[in-house]
Amino acid sequence: MNLIIDIGNTAAKVAVFDRGEPVALFRTSNRTLECLPEVCRSYPVRQAVAASVIDLQPEAEARLAELPVPLLRPDGHTPLPVTVKYETPQTLGIDRIAAVVGAQTCAPGRDVLVVDAGTCITYELLDAQGCYWGGNISPGMQMRLKALHAFTGRLPLVEAEGRLLPMGCDTESAIRAGVVQGIKYEIEGYIRSLKHKYPQLLVFLTGGDSFSFDTNVKSIIFADKFLVLKGLNRILEYNNDRI
Repeated sequence: MNLIIDIGNTAAKVAVFDRGEPVALFRTSNRTLECLPEVCRSYPVRQAVAASVIDLQPEAEARLAELPVPLLRPDGHTPLPVTVKYETPQTLGIDRIAAVVGAQTCAPGRDVLVVDAGTCITYELLDAQGCYWGGNISPGMQMRLKALHAFTGRLPLVEAEGRLLPMGCDTESAIRAGVVQGIKYEIEGYIRSLKHKYPQLLVFLTGGDSFSFDTNVKSIIFADKFLVLKGLNRILEYNNDRI
């Protein structure tokens, strides 16, 4: 079994994979990774991979150092099962490339757009030949809601959950509709634009935020909350002889 550790901006996801599939999933603090000792006691893991988008706190670093199995910490020099065309691979977030690898694992030989809707929304393009051409980074839902409050004098901080109208009828619903519908139209715009060049494009949607789409777009979208974890597991397996 493989231990997969994905350390994000707000929390860490820890998963145990067996034969390429997740068998257990845990959410833990990204500052402490306190669940790791218990997970290692409960499952016969033989190797691990850890990826982080933040600078780790000493307690989290200590927990990784104490793991009883070999640990891979991928960076811009780690061999990957895709060809990276990004001009600065050393600055490429491992979560971004892991999502791409996860999509390739699920749909090999296909043109793929990966949309990861979390703290930020990232858009990643992989072609059918396995070439990753890069992607875009956009503010996520909570970031947009907080920015409208922080950078104005009177707009309130609005929760994402609540009444959602096509056009807001008061300030709260106007902000919520503007943010949520704006993200939806943004994603749909990327899909429609890329389908001109990649008519058979598949779209994978992952991350903490979910959205509803019209019928034509929805038919090519696959929601997979394990996509980054699947990619990290594939990267770990690809580097079996290097850890």
